[in-house]
Amino acid sequence: MRMRLVYLLFLLLATTVSARTRVAHVLVALCDNQYQGIVKVPAGIGNGQKPGTNLYWGAGYGVRTHFDRSAEWIRVPCVKSTTTHILERAVWKHRDSAVYLVADAYDGRNIREATEDLFRYASGAMPLRIELQDGASFKAGGAADLVGYVGHDGLMDFALDNEFPATNTNARETIILACISKRFFTPPLRKTGASPLLWTTGLMAPEAYTLKAALNGWVAHETNEAIRERAAVAYNTYQKCGINGARRLFATGW
Repeated sequence: MRMRLVYLLFLLLATTVSARTRVAHVLVALCDNQYQGIVKVPAGIGNGQKPGTNLYWGAGYGVRTHFDRSAEWIRVPCVKSTTTHILERAVWKHRDSAVYLVADAYDGRNIREATEDLFRYASGAMPLRIELQDGASFKAGGAADLVGYVGHDGLMDFALDNEFPATNTNARETIILACISKRFFTPPLRKTGASPLLWTTGLMAPEAYTLKAALNGWVAHETNEAIRERAAVAYNTYQKCGINGARRLFATGW
């Protein structure tokens, strides 16, 4: 009888921990001088087929490098994505919370696919199971609590061929770090049913310090305005653009 009670308590605890787990899934469109309509950057960081040195992934303030160097986020070995245009996948767990971060590095020539997947996941479609090398797994993609995008604003260059209506009523939030993302991403994002936690009103450098600052606020369940302020402070710290300018650059909500 005692063993049965212990087992039931274990199951209850496991269920409670699982219920507290949250997932952020960020799609990184690798910077690409050849295939994107961007102001050219040095060739070493602007090759969208080489994630290891790419401006938005393997460079000093790229997502993989910046989070690997973070004290708050611990890298968790994961199974590679089988999608050919996702060149690398990285997973981190927040040090003090039951929060996982998944980041996918999209081949720069596949920026359209990265953009469409943002809306697809934001709509709740295409949930993915992320497999860790220790055998554990969790759901991301359309099952993530927060979906993010980092990279060039591809909607400046092309129009979407599809719409992405909400597939369920689950709460989902988005962070879209791309130039003037509020203007360009509003119409398709509204249809997904997701809420914009953070996006931009002007030109910006979508480097990972802004993403990390915002995610740390999200992990702590801070208000949208507090998260926006975190993003502005981080951006000004690295870009030296003035705090008022940084505050004008970021927006939350519609």
